[in-house]
Amino acid sequence: MDDEGGGWTVIQRRQDGSVPFNRTWEEYKLGFGNKNGEYWLGNDNTHLLTTRKSYKLKIVLDDWSGATKFAEYSTFWVSGEGDGYRLHVSGYSGNAGDSMAYSNGHRFSTVDRDNDAYSSTHCSQARGQGGWWFGGCSFSYLNGRYLGNCGSSCPRLQGVLWVHWRGLRYSLKSVTMKIRP
Repeated sequence: MDDEGGGWTVIQRRQDGSVPFNRTWEEYKLGFGNKNGEYWLGNDNTHLLTTRKSYKLKIVLDDWSGATKFAEYSTFWVSGEGDGYRLHVSGYSGNAGDSMAYSNGHRFSTVDRDNDAYSSTHCSQARGQGGWWFGGCSFSYLNGRYLGNCGSSCPRLQGVLWVHWRGLRYSLKSVTMKIRP
């Protein structure tokens, strides 16, 4: 929260696999986990925060070798539940690659609510049962199963993925999503 002058609100954190992210719509709606560890702030809370004023999003990613990359978006907001918590994100800068572009404009899906764009595949069920804005079942997915240090031999399209940096078989060590006005 102190990064770059402070004022950040952390909306998601993965760091050790202590909190499972294979959760229902209602759990993602309300939030879960512990603010001092792994957690999801909640889609309702994120929606309420991001519709009151303009926010930017910063995602900090760490791999198992100690390397850190980031992606920052100058525009970030999430619509309400009636619109499926649709993601609005644009204005990429950073050194991790723009993996959120594939999620922009898509509704949130969970294991028990399929809102992704594919009629033949339920992306949440196919990719570890976590919730996400699935623009494609094969792209970045920060709420996937925490697989630990399996390097580039992780199961394809599983785990905590940021495709533009580490590819489809590498599950990241940690990730933080944070927003500020």
